[in-house]
Amino acid sequence: MNRAATVALTPIGGIYGIFVKARNTCYRRGILRPRQVGVPVISIGNLTSGGTGKTPLVEWTARELASLGRKVCILTRGYGRNKSARQVIASNGKEILADVAETGDEAFMLSERLRGQAAVICNADRVSAAAWAIKNLGSDVFVLDDAFQHQQVARDLNILAIDATNPWGNRRSLPAGILRESIEELSRADCVIITRADLANSRGVQDEIQKIHPGMPVLLSQMRLTQLLEVATNIPLLDPEEIRALPAGAFCGLGNPESFFQLLQRAGYSLTYQRSFRDHHNFTQADVDLIVRAALSEGVRALLTTAKDAAKLSSLNFELPCYVAEIEIEIDHQEALRQQILKAIGQA
Repeated sequence: MNRAATVALTPIGGIYGIFVKARNTCYRRGILRPRQVGVPVISIGNLTSGGTGKTPLVEWTARELASLGRKVCILTRGYGRNKSARQVIASNGKEILADVAETGDEAFMLSERLRGQAAVICNADRVSAAAWAIKNLGSDVFVLDDAFQHQQVARDLNILAIDATNPWGNRRSLPAGILRESIEELSRADCVIITRADLANSRGVQDEIQKIHPGMPVLLSQMRLTQLLEVATNIPLLDPEEIRALPAGAFCGLGNPESFFQLLQRAGYSLTYQRSFRDHHNFTQADVDLIVRAALSEGVRALLTTAKDAAKLSSLNFELPCYVAEIEIEIDHQEALRQQILKAIGQA
């Protein structure tokens, strides 16, 4: 965003900030009260709009809970889906029950990657969704996706993700900046996970967190590329080294596209073409044709994209080989987070 736009939007951001502060004050003073849903709840969210690496953290948490024998259900708004006012069961934990248009890209990706381990429900009303899941799926623990601001549901563990590469943006509230609420509100969290800590020096962020909330548990994490899958078939590529040896192109529709490109480059891929789209972009065949033409003009022999984007690409035709870069989060000293999770669900 250029300086002129930032200045023009700052008054609106100020009004937005006042509204959010008033709402937080109502919860803090008990005027508004979170609703208990009857089973343990773990919330994962962020202070900013755009990509913080929250979704891989949601996936990691769900896998940890499933490994403990719990019946896990992820509750998400399902950003970018059709008919957002109605509840959609993306997955019952065993099979996928809706397509990407009905669920949105992130919910669909989580349904695919956590098949057999967690159910996924899209509903802006998380209290209603939780009641349905307990009754119909027997869910005994919930992971709230993108719910730091969604205080209507009481939680037993409140995890905040902060992106080391862009923790606060320009420190202004939406729409003049990327902050959903004041930085000081991080004190509501039980712990902070700094994501992409390998791509930026996070010392300053850690110091600021401790200044706001002394003693706040802070863990560092980074994203790791695990494998490549063919977009059309979802079949793993047996030898990713053959792609590393080729001139490659990368494209994505993420909140923080540069972090994806950096991850690929650090993994040894030679990117001669990069293209980013708006977060949650709905790709069309025209988009793909444009990407392929531009990539070919740069000598590209293979394309790379994200699992989130691949959810909307499988039905489109590529004249170049296209692969999904599967990514997972690695958390330093993850045992400390495991202990917090065990305490939250009563298994410590």
